[in-house]
Amino acid sequence: MEWRGKTAFITGGVSGIGFGIARAFSNAGIKLVLSYRNEDYREQAERWFIDQGRVAPRFVKLDVTDRQRFAEVAEEIGDIHILVNNAGVSVFGPTDEASYADYDWIMGVNFGGTVNGLVSLLPGMKAHGEGGHVVNVASMAAFCAGPQAGIYTASKFAIRGLTESLRYNLAPYDIGVSLMCPGLTNTNAWDSALKRPAGFAESGFAPPDRDELENFGKAFDLGMEPLEVGEKTLRGIVENRSLILTHPDHREDFDEIYRWMVDALPDEPVPEGRAEIERLRREANRDAEAGMRIGLDDLT
Repeated sequence: MEWRGKTAFITGGVSGIGFGIARAFSNAGIKLVLSYRNEDYREQAERWFIDQGRVAPRFVKLDVTDRQRFAEVAEEIGDIHILVNNAGVSVFGPTDEASYADYDWIMGVNFGGTVNGLVSLLPGMKAHGEGGHVVNVASMAAFCAGPQAGIYTASKFAIRGLTESLRYNLAPYDIGVSLMCPGLTNTNAWDSALKRPAGFAESGFAPPDRDELENFGKAFDLGMEPLEVGEKTLRGIVENRSLILTHPDHREDFDEIYRWMVDALPDEPVPEGRAEIERLRREANRDAEAGMRIGLDDLT
């Protein structure tokens, strides 16, 4: 598909990775609709486009957890060809100390925001019949767990599973789907805890220490530039890749994860009937990715 002149909608598109993707898309001649919450970030983003001598994107104010507003945005912006569900929060703390508010906020923004984008905008993408692409932004946390990011990790694992299944469902509509998992990137994602909404104030984690967070944030200064992440994301769309990994930093993690998984498999024969069911499942997945509609009858 020729993407120049098509329209992309990016949630959280005025800062961080979202703005990196927006700039890469703009460089490729893709028209933009960017959602935002922070007016300062919106103004900074708009200034970049003005300085580049380009037509500014359309900006829409949106809290990705607000389903009513998402529905309104879908009506306002009309047809789009690329949907990038990017908006998210990064909050750290021991999972065993988390409160309901911690779960509701982090899962609500990261996973719920992705779901809201799909439910609100996919019907229009399917209806216009021109094809397109969906990018769900996760993180290397979709593969790599850690002791300080259990809920964040759960949200990214959930996005990963959702995205892998969605790719099969949208192939018949000529809509590609990619899971994009960036590693360390030069953004201010570390400061989410300082922007916690009042409605989710009852955290089980210790109150955020600004000095500690700012010291932690220095690591992000070493990260990949968001524009490079955006350029790699665009390349993944052009190539219709199911998985877009932007950083080469995690080869050792993948080696360990998948060695651990394979080693955990019981060393015993598989009964013939079960082996046949799994063969049919794999065959159905291949057929679905090729654009066939798969029903339950295809799995048995």
